[in-house]
Amino acid sequence: MRIQLRRLSPLEHAGVLAEYHTNSDGRLPNGPALKGDDFIIGTYEWTFFVGDYFASKGNYISGVPFLDQVPVRFGLDDPDEHYHVPLLVSPWSYSTYRGS
Repeated sequence: MRIQLRRLSPLEHAGVLAEYHTNSDGRLPNGPALKGDDFIIGTYEWTFFVGDYFASKGNYISGVPFLDQVPVRFGLDDPDEHYHVPLLVSPWSYSTYRGS
């Protein structure tokens, strides 16, 4: 699945950081998205392109997909912590949480 990571705050560091494609396990192939100096305390947003993902798997839905892009906004406040932000998703629902 294609996903995009944006930093929303602090404003002087805001913007798109990167786009990724998850591996067959649904994880980033090269480990954490933020490492070292890239990890700045602030607010971030993942955008998961679930409509494209399910269409590529042959899960066609007539008309407009119920879920197309799923944004998940979250805050990071400790560079020494490990943050895992999984998305459990179907064509009709999703949930997320702070994983370990």
